[in-house]
Amino acid sequence: MTRILMIGIHARALDYSKLPPGLDEATMTERIEAGFGATIAAGFDAVSCLIGTSPDEAESDVREAFARDQFGLVMIGGGIRMVPEYTELFERVLNACNAESPGITFCFNTSPETTLDALKRHIQP
Repeated sequence: MTRILMIGIHARALDYSKLPPGLDEATMTERIEAGFGATIAAGFDAVSCLIGTSPDEAESDVREAFARDQFGLVMIGGGIRMVPEYTELFERVLNACNAESPGITFCFNTSPETTLDALKRHIQP
């Protein structure tokens, strides 16, 4: 079975002033946990890697995840990719993954609720 590294921004690291009204840390934590739980419940072999918004720290966290395990697929969350201020963060995460596992396959969700769709485009549980 393909092991998946699921990389997303930790709910405590988000700037809620830039997100739609009604979103707060508790709500985002619940959504992230539900998305990861659905992934496991669907039979995928996944590891969560929640990062902050510091590119240096995020790169280190990603490299540590690869040092602990081998992955065949990386899912990078929309929160990393879709916020213009996080462009360097996205680049550093992507390049760290590629450096640790050259040629690894990537997939992308747009929210915690679309994670299963993103994974199923590449592998089946």
